[in-house]
Amino acid sequence: MFHQILAALLYLYGLLFNSLYQCPEHSQLTTQGADGKEFLEPHLGQWYFIAGAAPTKEELATFDPVDNIVFNMATGSVPMQLQLRATIRLKNGLCVPRKWTYHLTEGSTDLRTEGRPDMRTKLFTSSCPDGIMLKETGQGYQRFLFYNRSPHPPEKCIEEFQSLTSCLDSKAFLLTPRSQ
Repeated sequence: MFHQILAALLYLYGLLFNSLYQCPEHSQLTTQGADGKEFLEPHLGQWYFIAGAAPTKEELATFDPVDNIVFNMATGSVPMQLQLRATIRLKNGLCVPRKWTYHLTEGSTDLRTEGRPDMRTKLFTSSCPDGIMLKETGQGYQRFLFYNRSPHPPEKCIEEFQSLTSCLDSKAFLLTPRSQ
């Protein structure tokens, strides 16, 4: 009888714990309209890379030498296409330009990167003002990336991103210094 009471109490404790500590849901952004304008317009312009999270440090290794990254998102030359240009400032002071073309998938939140058929990017909303979160998956990696319109968003935004991604099994966290 004691074991049954203990089991029932542990079960109730588990239910209470799960109800209090569930991961918050972040709604995915969706493509709308034939040309994707409703989807594109809020995401165009300048973005700063703030932080990354992943299940392992290796999945974030590409960002280790980075001091900061400024992205500019623009519409592509054809409908359902985004042009992403970046200026990457390394910790050693060098600047490296990069560019990517994303293709939107009608009725989906997936962005496909031209030349990288294994890579998928999904956009998520953020409760942080002027923030957005991306989930990138590819061959052998999965990572979450946090961007903001400001190079120095409120600390609570970074804490929210870290808490959410930790809840989603990301054990590694990287915050860009943004000092140069």
